[in-house]
Parts: sequence; C-alpha cells; structure tokens
Amino acid sequence: MKNILLPTDFSENSWNAIKYAIRFFETTSCNFHLLHVDRLSYMVTGDIPYSATENVIEEVYTKPAKIRLRKVVKQISEHFPENKNHRFYTHTDYNFFVESIKNFVEEKEIDCIVMGTKGASGLNEFILGTNTHDVINRINCTTLVIPEKAQFNKFKEIALPTDFLTHYDKDILKFISNILKQFKASLKIVHIMKKKTALNEDQESNKKMLEKYFSKSRCSLYFLTNRNIEEGIQCFVDSRDINMMVLVAKNLNYFQNILFHSNIEDLSYHLEIPFFILHEKK
Repeated sequence: MKNILLPTDFSENSWNAIKYAIRFFETTSCNFHLLHVDRLSYMVTGDIPYSATENVIEEVYTKPAKIRLRKVVKQISEHFPENKNHRFYTHTDYNFFVESIKNFVEEKEIDCIVMGTKGASGLNEFILGTNTHDVINRINCTTLVIPEKAQFNKFKEIALPTDFLTHYDKDILKFISNILKQFKASLKIVHIMKKKTALNEDQESNKKMLEKYFSKSRCSLYFLTNRNIEEGIQCFVDSRDINMMVLVAKNLNYFQNILFHSNIEDLSYHLEIPFFILHEKK
C-alpha cells in the first residue's frame, strides 16, 4: 500500500491537488495523509517575547486545524464515491514547512508528495513558490506538483525533457514505465539545445539506453533548438497533447530552467501541466 502525503493550507490550489491525487491513484491502494503545517507566531508582551504554551498551541493552532481537516475529509467523501483502496488520515504540525514535510516523509515512509501550487502574479516572483522549490530541492521523495489550472484528464502523452547528460537508474525508468502502462500513454522524450550541436559520447550512450528501455512502449524522441529552455518546452507543449512532464531531481541544473524562473509571460504550461519530480533512492 502506498503512502501519499497531501500538504494542505486549505486553499483552492491545495484542494485541486487533493482531487488530482485521488483520481491519479484511483486504482492504487493508498493511505492518504492530509497534513496542515502552521508556523507558530510568538506573542510579545512589552519588550519580552512570549513562547506559546501547549494549551495555547492546542486552542489557537491545533484544534482549529483539526476541525478544518475534518471538513476536507467530508468534502472528499461528498465529491468522490467510496473507494475501498483509499484511506484518509489527518495530521497537524507547527514548525518550518519543509522541516515538517521532511520529518513526516521519514516517519510515515511516504512514497509520494502531492502539492498544489499557484502561478506568480508578478515578474519578481518564482512561479512555483518557495515551499515547492524547497520540497523538491531538499527532500528526497517523489513529488507530484499540480498547478492551479491543472485538471485530471485521460492521459495521452507524457513528456520527459532531458539533456541526455543524466544516466537514469532502473527504479526511475520503471516508475515512468508503470505510469505509461497505467494510463496507456505515450512517452515523448525531448532534448532542447540552445544551439544545434552533436551529442557527446555520454549523451549518445544515455540516449540509446532510453531508447532501448522504452522500445516496447510508444516512445518518440524530439530534438529542438531554442535559446531559452523554458520557451522551447512551451513550444513543444503547444504542438503536442502533453498531460504531464516527468523530471529527474538529480539533473538539477537542467530542470531549474524549466521550473524555477521569474518570467511567467507566455508560459502556460506552468499553470496547466503537472510535474512529476523523481528522486533516486538513497
């Protein structure tokens, strides 16, 4: 049985992620853990900071969060038919967000984190937000990022952007293969170059490895040239029927250009296309 972590701040974005997760794992036996994290504020009396007592924490933070989490579970039961494969648990914590998530992943042996995210409203803001950025970079756990406008539809095409410099381990390749089989989708491996150049020996080797592994799947390779990786991705998404992107966390420099930048103009894939961020097991 898989353990799925659903962090929630009770926003529309987190509710959208919860809905997506339930549908994505519809045929999988899952324990869904809904977690609300609240960072404690310190009250100040005069010049003296006052640290909240356990009773204050319970009344001001924990109890209201538990009530709202129960409402979310009720909302789930109203929107989805009963699924014997799914169990729901609620949790609260007060700490720094990423520290809470990290501790919870280890304690509950979480297989996947599903997070909702909202597009930035200005050019000086990162599109995916600080919390999502930190979870992807600091926590070794598969993470499914659900943008604010993403809707769960029948999967047709899954994109795997790559620079072919990464050698993917078998667990990651098996994970991708299982998604392809589950949704009967095709895989689109896309390599975007800033200028047209031949692959080096390592890149050629990794390309052949991917071709061989997915030879029995509906898999196609695409080579595009664009000065900006993210613009190249957008052009590719616009030309295809992409329902999800898969990125590998260890290829940090490459996917940072796709996920984390401050220009949101004409990049609708950030608002509509879910990202699966895969980590190698340590």
